[in-house]
Parts: sequence; C-alpha cells; structure tokens
Amino acid sequence: MKNLIAEFIGTLWLVLGGCGSAVLAAAYPELGIGFAGVALAFGLTVVTMAYAIGHISGCHLNPAVSIGLVIGGRFDKKDLLPYIIAQILGGIMGASILYLIVSGKPGFEIGGFAANGFGENSPGGYSMISAFVTEVVMTFMFLIIILGATHSKAPKGMAGLAIGLGLTLIHLISIPVTNTSVNPARSTSQALFAEGNWAIPQLWLFWLAPILGAIIAGVVYKYLSPEQNN
Repeated sequence: MKNLIAEFIGTLWLVLGGCGSAVLAAAYPELGIGFAGVALAFGLTVVTMAYAIGHISGCHLNPAVSIGLVIGGRFDKKDLLPYIIAQILGGIMGASILYLIVSGKPGFEIGGFAANGFGENSPGGYSMISAFVTEVVMTFMFLIIILGATHSKAPKGMAGLAIGLGLTLIHLISIPVTNTSVNPARSTSQALFAEGNWAIPQLWLFWLAPILGAIIAGVVYKYLSPEQNN
C-alpha cells in the first residue's frame, strides 16, 4: 500500500508542478516562463520525486512507464493495475488542486487547461499523424532513458537526474506538437477539466501512442541489455 500512496503523491506532484506551471506561469504577462520553463518544470517534478519516493515505489508516475517496465522485465505485472489506478487518481487530484487555485482568480477562464490535443487543439496546429508519431517516439525514448538509467550496470544515484533531464528535453521538442503527454495519467487529468468537448474525444491518442512507444522500448532494451537475473 505504501508504494501506491507514493505513486499517488508523485503523480499529483507531476501534474501540479508541470501542468500548474503551464496554466499559471507560462504566459504570465512579461514574466512568463514560456515553453522552456514548462519543460524544466516537468523535469524537476520527476527529479524531485525520484529522490523522494524512488526507494518506495520506483517513482513511475506514469502508466506507460509502468507498462514499459513490465515488458522490459523490471516490474512485476501483478502490480501493474494498482499502479495505474494510483497514478490516474493522483493525476486527477493534482488537476483538482490546480483547478481550485486557478478558479480563485476573478474572471478566470479555464480554456484548454493544460490538455493534450492534435489538429486545431495542437499548440502548433499539427495533425493527428504528427501527434501520434511524436508521442510514440518520445515515449519510446523516455523509456529507453529510464531502462538505461536504472540498469544495474548504470552509475548509481544518477538515475533521477538523467530521467528528469530526459523528460525536460522531450517537452522542449514536443510541446508545440501535442502539449506533450508521454503520460496517459497526466493527459487524463487535464482532459477532465478542459473547457469544450474536444479533450476527452482526443484522449485515446494520448493513451494508445505512449503505451505503444513504451512497449516497443521495453522489448528493444530487454534485447540490448537484459538484466542478469532475467
């Protein structure tokens, strides 16, 4: 149970810190942090939680990561569903807190919140195909980084930093395309609060593409460098 509580808290922090920076600070007049600041915020949430809860739950914070680790032989499949549920609930709680904060401003408009989208809902107007390819490839690379950084032969104590910087880079590349998901729990949390009727119908892509990318990465990395006990 402690590991599930840790995943709940960690995913809450990822959504509150990453999506919160996008909603509250990205476009703040003259002082906004922009895309680069949002990318760094997401990376920092992972770095901070890696060292805070990594020893408790492994700090997945992401259903695609948990699935990729199962495929890569690094995580017990019997724990997969409970982890995913904890991550989704943590993400929704983080989004709920963010909503309470932003709704405290007179005349606020929720807009798209920090939801992921494609077509006219892509920050740069990118197509569904562009969004799908981006999410598959970015999640693939994210899992390659995770599987490599946490390998028994990798330098000890550096995994959190490598994974957080990897997520920062992924956001720097892909925010203009999809607002960057690579995480179905993060996408679900924002789609539930976004105004209009577009975010939930497009949510399928932000489950399917990250999971597909994670599965491919799990297979590839298990072939490249299997753990000796697998």
